[in-house]
Parts: sequence; structure tokens; C-alpha cells
Amino acid sequence: MPTLRQTGLAAMAAAAIALTGCAPQAPAATADLTAEPQYSGTLSILTKFGGEPLESYFNDLAVEYQKLHPDVEFELIQETDQSIKDKTKTLTASQALPDIYFTWAGNWAENFVKAGLAADLTEVIEPGTEWGDTFGEASLDAFKYGDKYYAVPLYNNGKFMGYNERIFDEAGVQPPTTFDELIDACGAIRQAGYEPIAFGNKDGWPALHYLQQLFAYNVPAETLQDDFYPETATWDHEGYLTSLEQFATLVEECTDTGADSNGVLYTTAQQALAEGRAAMYYQEILEFDSSAGEGTTVAGDGFGIFPLPAPAGGEGDAGAIEGSPEGYIINAGSERAALAVDFMKFATSVENAATLSAPPYGQPSAVIGSVSDQNSSPAVVEGIELVNDASSTVIWLDSVTVPDVADAWLAGGEALISGDSTPEEILASVQAASEGAK
Repeated sequence: MPTLRQTGLAAMAAAAIALTGCAPQAPAATADLTAEPQYSGTLSILTKFGGEPLESYFNDLAVEYQKLHPDVEFELIQETDQSIKDKTKTLTASQALPDIYFTWAGNWAENFVKAGLAADLTEVIEPGTEWGDTFGEASLDAFKYGDKYYAVPLYNNGKFMGYNERIFDEAGVQPPTTFDELIDACGAIRQAGYEPIAFGNKDGWPALHYLQQLFAYNVPAETLQDDFYPETATWDHEGYLTSLEQFATLVEECTDTGADSNGVLYTTAQQALAEGRAAMYYQEILEFDSSAGEGTTVAGDGFGIFPLPAPAGGEGDAGAIEGSPEGYIINAGSERAALAVDFMKFATSVENAATLSAPPYGQPSAVIGSVSDQNSSPAVVEGIELVNDASSTVIWLDSVTVPDVADAWLAGGEALISGDSTPEEILASVQAASEGAK
């Protein structure tokens, strides 16, 4: 994330695993993760840090690790947000997953756990262990299935509205505290000559980010969690229809692209904020140092953030924030599992975590105390504080649920924007997909 996906994350993971012929099973036996690492051979890693400015991070880690252990070589497979899903599918299908590979939380990671492709890291990273206690427990729990832990959380994330402070001042508006105030502010901003909210949904997932946050506000938390799993899902709470209607209003009243947003890239929307042409852009913490980096118009104008405001009267959690950590799995079949653990401990040291959190990377590490005013931009610090203070966090809609339901929501979001389906029709298609997945 910015993340994905013309087809759902969970769908891609399930498809990848299906091609291997692996049926869900107990996790495979792994090498002794607590054994003394053998500092030789080649360690392979699939990252989601392809492209600048992120690509140099793992390259630099490999160089520094080799200074300590000269006989260790690295094979870095560096992919982008969009390309990594296809690369993961290809590597899984050919039974060539590397020693360490990137994962999202939710059903995406769970597919690899169920297929026995993720090493059980419990004995080295659960809360109470030396390494585990360097992370926030919520970050570890995002990759907990049953009572076991299966991934190393590398960085945290959350979704916020980024805004141009100068444009807000010019339009005479303040950061809104309710959803209705947000819609009203859009009119004033448009009158001032700016696009209120830049929005591009060509990749499908940006619409789902709005919807999932609205679901958290409008649907009771317990109901929402039950609906993520077909065995307990009904998807019949009226808050879903309310959320769909609210999002349709936002697209109509606050964006210039409107029904054509499905043909606009999210990067185009990001650029509109960066260049001072749009007042707002809904973005992840991971985007802050790109959309408002040094030299951008919005950085000079003043860049601020606020959570997507909660609608009045919602039955959900008005203090919830959408987001989740992203992490790395150690291959259950790796012959270098102990070395992989050692490298990930190195990658998540306090020093390296602080580097990851600082510009130009701006990826707020999951390591406790690594994000601070000394090493991170003010917006990143504020965003992480808001995530940490949130009453709850809600995982991305296209990775938290099963593939068929994720795909139904992706198609539904696009159909809502284009006007091809009503909220009632979209919800009915989701209900059918969920019923079929039981």
C-alpha cells in the first residue's frame, strides 16, 4: 500500500497457493529457528521495496550484514506494490518461494500459513521473548493465527486524509470533525478554485479503503468482524448500505473525476495534492514522505492530516482507524531458516528501524520507540501516534476477508463509482459471494 489490486489480495494469495497443488494443512516442519546460524551461502528475500526511494533500504541492509558476515550472499527480489502479487504467485507456483518473503496481514498471510509455507516463529518472536518484546503486541497479533505467530512486522500503517493547509486557509475551512462537515468543506474548497479531494480508483483498492473505514464507523465492531468470515457472515447490517451511500456522495460532491475515477491512477491523485492542485488526498502513512516530500508544493504550503471523519449516528467505533502492519514471512521449507531469523533481527534492530522510519523511506517501523521527532517527518510521527491511540484498527477490506468476497467488494466499489450498480445490488452480490464461500 499504497497497495493493490485489480483482483483482491486474498484472491491472489489463494490462486498462487492453488497452483502449487498445496491444500490447507498443518504448517510444515522447519529448521530449528533457535539454532546457531550458519553464516554462509545465499539468503534470498522477496521485498515490496522496488523502485525509488525504497529500493536502497534492503540493498544497504545486505551490505551492512555482509560486513559482519562476509560469507553470506544475498539474492534480493525487489518488487513494487503492484508487481509483487504477480511475482509471489509465480514463485509459489514454481515452488521457489525465497527464504524470506513479504506479506500483508489478514487472509493473504493466512493462506500461506494454512498451506504450510510459513515458518512458525512463535518461539523466537511471541510477546515475552527478547525479540518479541521489541515490537508492539498489536503488530505481532496482526500475524497471529490460533496461538502462533507467523511473520515479522516490519512497519506499521494507517489511513488518513492528507490536506494542504494553505488551501484550507484560503477556502476558510478547518479540518472537519464529522463526515457532513467534510462534504460541506468540499463546496467551499471548490469555490476557492481547487479540487476538494483527489481520487483515482484504477487499481480498485482506493475505493475499498474509504468503504472499510466507513464500515468501521457505521457497523458494530463485532458484527463487522463476524462478516469477514463466511461461516459467520451475513453482511446485512444497514450500516453497509449507509456507508455505500456516503461514499457515493463523497465521490460526487468532492472529486473532479466523479464517475470517471475508475480510469484514474492513485498516483495521479497523489500528484494532484503534491502539486497544490487538490486540497486533500486520502492516503496511507507510507505515502506521506512521497506525497509531501521535500520540494513539493504541499510541503511548502503546509501538510496536515486528519482521520476520515466519522458520520454522526454510526453504530460502529468512531475511534477506529483503518490500517495494519506489513511484514515478512520466513519460508517453512528454508534450509537457512536460522540465518533468516538472524537477518530479520538485524533488519529490525533499533538503528535500522530508525533508518527505515526516517526520510526518504518514511516507513514507520513496528519496533517500539523507532519513530520519533528526531528521525521521522512530523506527519509520520503524528500518524503513528494516532494509530497507536486508536480504539481499534481495521485491516484492509481486500486482504482481511476471503478471495471471493474481496473480489465482490472490488467489483462493487467500481460499479458504485461508475453508477452501474446501486448500493442494494452491490450488497446482494457480496452476500452471494460470501454464501458461496462457506
